[in-house]
Amino acid sequence: MGNALLQYTTVLVLSIFVGIEIVAKVPSILHTPLMSGSNAIHGVILVGSMLILGEATTPLETILGFLAVILATLNVVGGFVVTDRMLEMFKAKPAPKPTSEESQS
Repeated sequence: MGNALLQYTTVLVLSIFVGIEIVAKVPSILHTPLMSGSNAIHGVILVGSMLILGEATTPLETILGFLAVILATLNVVGGFVVTDRMLEMFKAKPAPKPTSEESQS
């Protein structure tokens, strides 16, 4: 048990370091597509958490499964909101309409 826990902790710490290094190297122009891709992954996590909740048999499993569904849903919705806000920054602003004083000259 202790050896397996050490292995899981090692994998977790190494994956955190790799994730930080990968995300730090992404140019800012690619953050929007990267965010959309991570939203799709979180959608898969949401489906998985719903499947696990459906198989829950004890009250603790039900509570943890419900919590997983809620957190995954918040993650998906929040990710799409952030992506939408980022895409709004890249939209062209409409040209101002000429006023009546400008059209008379």
